[in-house]
Amino acid sequence: MAIVRKKLTFYGSVQGVGFRYRAKAAADEFRLTGSVKNMPDGTVEAYVQGDEELITRFITQINKGRFVNITGIDTCNLPLEENERSFKIASSYYDY
Repeated sequence: MAIVRKKLTFYGSVQGVGFRYRAKAAADEFRLTGSVKNMPDGTVEAYVQGDEELITRFITQINKGRFVNITGIDTCNLPLEENERSFKIASSYYDY
């Protein structure tokens, strides 16, 4: 089990469709930490930390949502956040 931290930028129908709440539920299900927020350009940005295989399952779970349609994902590896213990929803791109 390799613990990693990734910044994921989601493109497509990802705002106004319950995406952030679905991301929170999936992160909690897979015991991932991090955060998710809407961006002003219509994308959604997520910082996700946990087992790399579970992060892949997290993405698959989110995309199963009704009305959600991920058309692309940019991924960037980041250093681990040692003290992070939960996954949160930022109410806007200013909350970070």
